Order: sequence, then C-alpha cells, then structure tokens
Amino acid sequence: MTTKSSSVIGATKTDVKRLVYVMTVIAWAVLSIGVLLCLINLSHFSDKNIGLMVGIGFLVGSVHIYVIGTAIGLVHARLHEAKQSLPAALDDI
Repeated sequence: MTTKSSSVIGATKTDVKRLVYVMTVIAWAVLSIGVLLCLINLSHFSDKNIGLMVGIGFLVGSVHIYVIGTAIGLVHARLHEAKQSLPAALDDI
C-alpha cells in the first residue's frame, strides 16, 4: 500500500497566515452553527434527534478544523525557522 504525499514548495509566509486565518474563521462559523443547532433541538434530548446529533457533529468538527489550521501554521513556522538556521549551520562547518 502506498501513501501519496505532497508538499507545498512555494508557499510563502503570508499564504500560510491567510490559510490559518481562514481556517480559524471557518472553525468559529462551524462552532456557531453547531451551538445554534444544539440549542434549537435541545428539547428532545435523544440519539434519534437528528438536529441535535448534527449540531454535536458540528461542535466536534469545529475543533478538528481549528486544530488542523493551527498545526499547519506551526509546521510551516518550524519549517521556515529551520530554513533560516540552515545557512548559519552550514557556515559553521
């Protein structure tokens, strides 16, 4: 079994910042929708209540979206930091 992976070669710092910002906004929007759905459908608290279950799914999904966006930002920051320290490390050799 093979896993396909790709890397973003030409991503600049502003592109990644914009992506993290957009994913944060999307996460907050999904969280708001989830809270609204949960509050509207809270009267019939059961696993048969589709609206409540979808609302809970939106709550969980918003956390995942936020974590993925934050991880992308952190990985890119570390990569950018490593690229800056690489020439300094080569000068020491």
